[in-house]
Amino acid sequence: MAADAYLDGLRILAGRELSEAQVRQRLARRGHGPRTIDTAIARLKEARAIDDARVAETIARTETAVKHRGKLRVRLQIERAGIAAATARHAVDEIFAQLDDEALIEAVLAKRLGGRAHIADEREYTRLYRYLVGQGFEGERVMKALAARRPRR
Repeated sequence: MAADAYLDGLRILAGRELSEAQVRQRLARRGHGPRTIDTAIARLKEARAIDDARVAETIARTETAVKHRGKLRVRLQIERAGIAAATARHAVDEIFAQLDDEALIEAVLAKRLGGRAHIADEREYTRLYRYLVGQGFEGERVMKALAARRPRR
C-alpha cells in the first residue's frame, strides 16, 4: 500500500538524510512494490523530505570537514549515494569554493606526519603521496605540499 511505503520512507528519513536512490533501495528491501515506491517517493519529494541536492551538500560537508577528503573522493562518495553526476559536481564545486584546498591538504599531511615538520625518506614520501591521492586530492597539489615537507639537504 502506498501510504505504508510513504510512512516507511518517513521513518527511514528520520534517521538521516538519504538520496532518492537510497530510499528506493530501503523501501524495496522492506518488500514494497515498484508502483508503491514510486508513489511514496513522489509524495516524499513533494513534502521536501527527499532532496538529492541537499543530500549531496551534506555529504560534501561531512567528507571535507570531518573526513578531510579531496574533491575527487567527495564527488565519488556523493555519486555512490545514487546522486546524479551533475548534482554531485555542483555540490562539490560549491563546498570547495568556500574551502582552501591547500590548507585541507596541509591539515591531513600534518596529521599523518604526527607533528613532524619533514618527511623522513622517499618511502614515506611515496606512501603519503598514494594516501593523499587516494583521499581525492589532485596529484599536482599533493606533490607541491609534499615538496615543501621534504628535508633540506
